[in-house]
Amino acid sequence: MKLDIVHDLQSVYRKIVDASARPGQLADLTKDACFVKEEGNHDCPASILLLALTLFDQEITFKVISEKEENITKTINQLTYAKPVETEDADYILILQDAEVGALNNAIEIAKPGTLKNPHSSATIIVEVSEVSDEPSLRLKGPGIQAIEFAHVETNEKWVESRQMKNIEYPLGIEMMFVDHQAQLLSLPRTTQITENRVIV
Repeated sequence: MKLDIVHDLQSVYRKIVDASARPGQLADLTKDACFVKEEGNHDCPASILLLALTLFDQEITFKVISEKEENITKTINQLTYAKPVETEDADYILILQDAEVGALNNAIEIAKPGTLKNPHSSATIIVEVSEVSDEPSLRLKGPGIQAIEFAHVETNEKWVESRQMKNIEYPLGIEMMFVDHQAQLLSLPRTTQITENRVIV
């Protein structure tokens, strides 16, 4: 069965919107990512390509950070007509799991934060990780969260402090999404406050 470009991508978009409106609530993209994988024969991970197909069009700019950057950039450009640019100019920054250590923090530092007149011209960073879950390593508070939500992002990057500094001058800041190998998506808008939940034993 192939991915229905209209119906299925609209469904994925609704899942992304819901996940962004309710930070900490994971969006399950498994079924849709499987359809993308079946289309196959490219270097781009299915979940990342699914998000690009859903969110990108000819008006969007993007940057891929990966050992396979050239091939993945070409695939996304051909399928979505989005324009590849340098990291500091990109609407979306895609950081794959094979990126060098430090790539995420560097991207956070140089990503465009928007302007006071148009804060939504800021970048969204999409990160491929091995796992996201509701394990209590991160405490989430803010709009869309009734009290506290918990989340866990399995990555070797220490990114929470960098994100906090980037988003300190609200409404300027960046949005972030993490998607894992099981096609689970965690969306973290700039309004979400994140603290590391250190358990003392």
